[in-house]
Amino acid sequence: MPNCSMTSRVHWTAKTALLHHQVEATAKLLPSRVGALFMEMGTGKSRTAIELARIRQTKNKIDCVVWFCPVSLKRHIRREIIKHTNCTEKDIYLFDDKTTEDSVSQNCQWYIIGIESISSSNRTLYSAVQIIDERTMVIVDESTYIKGHDSMRTKRITKICEIAKYRLLLTGTPLTQGVVDLYAQMRFLSWKILGYKSFYTFSANHLVYSDRHPGMILRNLNVDWLAERIKPYVYQVTKDECLILPPKRYGLRYCQLTENQQNAYQKAKDDFCDELLEYDDDYTSNSIAIFRLFSRLQGIACGFSGRLELEHNRIELLCDGIAAYPDTHTVIWTKYRRSVDQIAGEIEHLGNVFKYDGRLNEAVRDNVLDEWKAKGGFLIATQSLGGHGLDFTESATVFFYSCGFKFSEHIQAEDRNHRIGQSRPVTYIELWAHCGIEERIRAAIRSKGSILEKFRSEVEKVKTTKKDRLRELVKAL
Repeated sequence: MPNCSMTSRVHWTAKTALLHHQVEATAKLLPSRVGALFMEMGTGKSRTAIELARIRQTKNKIDCVVWFCPVSLKRHIRREIIKHTNCTEKDIYLFDDKTTEDSVSQNCQWYIIGIESISSSNRTLYSAVQIIDERTMVIVDESTYIKGHDSMRTKRITKICEIAKYRLLLTGTPLTQGVVDLYAQMRFLSWKILGYKSFYTFSANHLVYSDRHPGMILRNLNVDWLAERIKPYVYQVTKDECLILPPKRYGLRYCQLTENQQNAYQKAKDDFCDELLEYDDDYTSNSIAIFRLFSRLQGIACGFSGRLELEHNRIELLCDGIAAYPDTHTVIWTKYRRSVDQIAGEIEHLGNVFKYDGRLNEAVRDNVLDEWKAKGGFLIATQSLGGHGLDFTESATVFFYSCGFKFSEHIQAEDRNHRIGQSRPVTYIELWAHCGIEERIRAAIRSKGSILEKFRSEVEKVKTTKKDRLRELVKAL
């Protein structure tokens, strides 16, 4: 079956202007066949990528673009292409669960593929292989999805895209765990950038691992050298450097745990102390135990103990906040699907309510966002699904009903509203319960870190002294 280079196409054009920093980014990366746009969220990475593709197809260097992105963003990317170019839906092919080698259109300008599908579906993999050749431009959006050098999706995407002359990475958070994330992303572009054909040689020169805990990275080496190696291929910019946006405003609201919550909370800590002391120096087991403890404690703080629902004050706290910060479009982020349902049931009398989580298929999720944007009301979304790539600039009021454990997830969610197109100051209201786990999560977000990593290091320190101190550490939560 023919690949995309074997069909005739009419050159498409752009219909929106570039901002100054997007012109700079295009000028820097255009001379090279590979490159990375490490542009902070909300600075217009997609428009810049589209411009690079436009110039290359105008100069007859490429025939089509294959755009890998998280599954949840496929329709958003299609909207971005239609917004910024004269292309229509017929020019864009979205891979879905019905795509086969025989069904892929050979006459499209753009092909959008879910990154996760490459590892979960051989059908998707083989369908992608047939449309990628040397005259294809390949884009990997949210490239931290391929930061794991040994993951199947990373290996597969890297392999099938090697034939393409033009390769581009897009992300606002290239190093979520340190320079270890750099290897696979640069390897996708070209092993020659860093000069390492294997992760083993990369790690030998740049990573120091713990002798006591296999897999634990203690520090990075020769970071300046790495920065110089990637510099010619990377354009990096922050919002503060390139945009004048309305300010961000923050508010905190607290509630008390109910008596049932307090009892469940104390039992969870007692159970953890009994379990953790049995693990001795097993780093992996300790990490799993800590994650389970934190998840259990946070669930209790949000009104859940296993399958049991606990009376809590968080919904009332949210309703008070909504009354204090009215808006035509409001976003409510939560960590738990159960909270989505609970919130929706409690606030439906206040206006239109739209649920956005992983229980909805792609098409339904896309329709939900379109309806919310058109009608207004409350969008209740889980950070795990909606925290990447989406544009919520219709809203200037955001509630964090519950937060994840990592700063990177939190800032991703924040920047759905605070980006190009936002004309109003954005207000973020965080809801917290008065308890140790919530205070630790809030502190981790403020310090731009991970609560799990910080607590795990504290556990390791006290375990080398007295086990009674470990119990004290946990009980202080």
